[in-house]
Amino acid sequence: MAKRSSVIDPADGKKRCGWAATDPILAAYHDKEWGKAIPTDAGHLQRIASEIFQCGLSWKIVLVKMPAMKLHFHDFEIEKVARMTAKNVTKLCENPAMIRNARKIEATIHNAKVMRDLAAENGSYVKWLKSLPAKSPDEVAALYKLFKKTFKFMGPETTKCYFMGCGKIPPDHEPKCWMA
Repeated sequence: MAKRSSVIDPADGKKRCGWAATDPILAAYHDKEWGKAIPTDAGHLQRIASEIFQCGLSWKIVLVKMPAMKLHFHDFEIEKVARMTAKNVTKLCENPAMIRNARKIEATIHNAKVMRDLAAENGSYVKWLKSLPAKSPDEVAALYKLFKKTFKFMGPETTKCYFMGCGKIPPDHEPKCWMA
């Protein structure tokens, strides 16, 4: 996100990051979801899928399409998503309620399988993620490489956004934002 100074939302008088200041959907996402710890594996799959689907699009599009994504990705229950097939991909690509990008849908299914395997080895995906150090720039850089190697569609920028979105690293709030 480009750096801008925070903007006062006329609806509630709060100063927010400029990208979220004047749209109620983006403001709610900024205030209630972005940067908050995610306690469930399904929540992390949803967050990763959100970041993947957002690539090249606006966050508002992703947020507007999220109800359909939750429905068709089975509330992001990892085992159910991991069992989805090429036939499911085709159906989702034909559904106007979805973001119809086959590569992103396939990446979400692949990543569910990876998360399922990590959960089996570590007790849960959440436990695995918590075990990964991210306190120094070198540790975070190593995680970017790990995620690019382990998951599909998770390059350094998407992984950084995922880490900020789930609270693994601090979100990049603009100056004077009420959440900074």
